[in-house]
Amino acid sequence: MNEQVKIFVNERGVEIPPGTPVSEAVRAFDAALGEALRAGAAYVTDGVGRRIDVASVVNEGAILRVVKTARRVER
Repeated sequence: MNEQVKIFVNERGVEIPPGTPVSEAVRAFDAALGEALRAGAAYVTDGVGRRIDVASVVNEGAILRVVKTARRVER
């Protein structure tokens, strides 16, 4: 079975496999944003603006916002 869960990245719906890490969910949404995240030029927040660990697993209905920054993000 090819089950998918729906999440939201920057207000757009994305379907991903269950157990997908935040970093891979962002990459599935937009490869360039995924690369900015990997390079430390962006970070991810939840629906209320709290930073979240990009290695954490995304749950059904999650709301992620990717914030690009001119400063390098410390992990």
